[in-house]
Amino acid sequence: MIPDLGKYGFEVASAYAVSILLLLVIVGLSWRQSVAQRRVLEAAEARKNG
Repeated sequence: MIPDLGKYGFEVASAYAVSILLLLVIVGLSWRQSVAQRRVLEAAEARKNG
């Protein structure tokens, strides 16, 4: 079931595409930061325990 967007179809599809792309970028950056912080914490714990 695809809605008929008429002459605004390209604009609506572009808005969806940009929104999805931005969400993927945000998730990717968040994941990358999480991995980096996990490494920092593991290194700190190793220094403390080792």
